[in-house]
Amino acid sequence: MIQRIQSIYLILAALVSGVLVWVVDAYLNGDSNEFLGVDDSVYFGTFMVSAVLSIFAIFLFKNRQLQFVINRLNILINLILLGVFVYRALTWSGGTAVSEKGLGMFLPVLSIVLLALANKAIRKDEQLVKSADRLR
Repeated sequence: MIQRIQSIYLILAALVSGVLVWVVDAYLNGDSNEFLGVDDSVYFGTFMVSAVLSIFAIFLFKNRQLQFVINRLNILINLILLGVFVYRALTWSGGTAVSEKGLGMFLPVLSIVLLALANKAIRKDEQLVKSADRLR
């Protein structure tokens, strides 16, 4: 059901995790070389798992509770990825400005916001269905 707002949020989260990782640099390494998320297989794999979970959650529209749980798992994965990026940015020598570290390390934040908005819409749908069941 693509016409639901949470499906749009999930598609955007999948695009952020699956497509922007190829475009936006995550950070600069010690030699001032751009480092994309696809350059390290662990980061790339984590981004792809997040994108696949977002796509998978779209097709769980009949089971809203499972969709909600999958989104929470996806938020947890993105929080871990964000923590690793922040840890790496703080422990590496070099400038502390965000422009020197790369804007790609904030991709998990954007994905978390979109997933939280999707969960809010899923919760709203669930409450609507429960209220309709009470009227029968």
